[in-house]
Amino acid sequence: MTSSVTQAGGGPPPAAGARVRVWDPVVRLFHWTVVTGCVLNLFILEDGELPHEIVGYVVAGALVLRVVWGFIGTRYARFRDFLPTPARLTAYVTALLNGREPRMLGHNPAGAAMMLVLMALLAGVCLTGWMSTLDAFWGEDWLEDLHETLANAILVLALLHAAAALFESWRHRENLVWSMVTGWKRR
Repeated sequence: MTSSVTQAGGGPPPAAGARVRVWDPVVRLFHWTVVTGCVLNLFILEDGELPHEIVGYVVAGALVLRVVWGFIGTRYARFRDFLPTPARLTAYVTALLNGREPRMLGHNPAGAAMMLVLMALLAGVCLTGWMSTLDAFWGEDWLEDLHETLANAILVLALLHAAAALFESWRHRENLVWSMVTGWKRR
């Protein structure tokens, strides 16, 4: 287990013992909107029905907001704070495999890579869902298959993301799920 804290972008961490507001309301609203939308559209709502479409548009709107917020938002929300370069990702995964990964206040490089892949998949699901409502693509099997494949990939990666968050919570003795509810993490 590691005791040092690293800033995702490499900067110095806040003072020892402090609680830090890491996840701002926009990040948390995006996260829980996507979680709720995925649960509804994957497990509860009927494909192709109006409620499924509405949830899809809400998630698409949240995704657009999050992308904009990634450029203009608060410190830990900005893409430049956590963009996972190949060198950072390799170093982090190597440290993780050796049991010496640093605890990070924002996204660690693996979490950042996962988030970016999930956002790209969400964009693909939203786009293919919208396209399926257009006359030009109505009833196209390839589009429905692609939409379903992307949705299933999101499900698999979201489960991996949740497992990684639980592992990291245990590893660093901090409840990361709760921090995504409150926004606060310990220094």
